[in-house]
Amino acid sequence: MSTQSLSEEFVNAIVDLDEKKAIELTRKRLESGEDPLKILDDLTKAANVVGEKYEKGEFFIADLVMAGEILKEVSDLVRPKLKGSGQVKEPIGKFVIGTVQGDIHDIGKNITVTMAEAAGFEVIDLGVDVSPEKFVEAIKQYKPDIVGMSGLLTLSIDSMKRTVEAIKAAGLRDKVKIIIGGGRVDQYAYEYVGADAWTISAPTGIRIMLEWMEEKKKKR
Repeated sequence: MSTQSLSEEFVNAIVDLDEKKAIELTRKRLESGEDPLKILDDLTKAANVVGEKYEKGEFFIADLVMAGEILKEVSDLVRPKLKGSGQVKEPIGKFVIGTVQGDIHDIGKNITVTMAEAAGFEVIDLGVDVSPEKFVEAIKQYKPDIVGMSGLLTLSIDSMKRTVEAIKAAGLRDKVKIIIGGGRVDQYAYEYVGADAWTISAPTGIRIMLEWMEEKKKKR
């Protein structure tokens, strides 16, 4: 079986909520020596499809919970492989992340948390349905380098905008870089929200964050 078709089969297994098959394919891909980042990239694709199905009324809360459980199991298998490849001792930066107010999807967020930790970030996960005020409190408390806002629903774009405005009002906007992500995020949303970057792919988001930390290190 080719890598491409194995990748598609893996995504379909998650979307079909076939836990046994998804775990089996994860093990097969890891044993073949495939880059763990590609597996997590496919998880992002599957998460976006799950989000679309929920918005269309094809999936319900129970389906989201099931998809989240599959994600966790896959992440638990992939995480050691990622950590084994990165010889990072001290955190390279501090990253606060949460799914914005009005949205309870955590699949994409959880993938990003797994990848950020593997890349060497200290991650503060605020959870789901996080209010602008909680983001502001977290920035004051943890003094992160980067803030990540996640959301799968269309309404989450306005919530992201309100959160950025609250961070500005608190006088903290120039203290952090802000990256937004999720199935409905695009260039228009990025400009509307007032973020520093956007992505629909967790691996791409991590690469952007690593570049930011490199730039910050050069300025010191």
